[in-house]
Amino acid sequence: MKGIDVSTFNGDIDWQAVYHAGFDFAICRTGYGKAGIDDTFARNVDDAHRAGFKCGAYHYSYALTPADAANEAVFCKQIIEDAGVLLELPVFFDMEDADNYKQRHGFSFSRKNVTNICKAFLDNIKPLNAGVYASFSWFEDFIDWQSLNCPIWNAQWGSHDFIQGYLWQYSDSENIGGEIFDANVMYD
Repeated sequence: MKGIDVSTFNGDIDWQAVYHAGFDFAICRTGYGKAGIDDTFARNVDDAHRAGFKCGAYHYSYALTPADAANEAVFCKQIIEDAGVLLELPVFFDMEDADNYKQRHGFSFSRKNVTNICKAFLDNIKPLNAGVYASFSWFEDFIDWQSLNCPIWNAQWGSHDFIQGYLWQYSDSENIGGEIFDANVMYD
């Protein structure tokens, strides 16, 4: 199955065009950190469902410690509950540092710390099904992903996925009806 991941940055999405382009699922951003809500989350899930998609979610992390990640999980769970949406696919903890927040705030980039942060999110989002999203280099260098025993979503753009977990984000530039999306494959 193929899918896209979306957030407020994608604007208004023509879900029928995405569906007709051969995509079957959507992973929609709930928000970020302990207080940021993606104002398109509920709408994206509802619109994707109406177009025939299965949906999951992701939450962008600013956690510096396991305690921060636990708070982010509780916040993420509340966003999903308040939206009143059904998620057939997991909620993914987006563990990266795309805007260098962690680096600027003295984050410990040790494998132990990052893995413990991921575990704290996974433990505190229960009973929801959850997994971890990161780039291949983060999984390779900072996350003991095998020990997490959860769905893994690997961002590794190109023609090969060296992890082959649950999802593979193979592109950040899939053109669908003139709009650009991150594109993913879900393994059976």
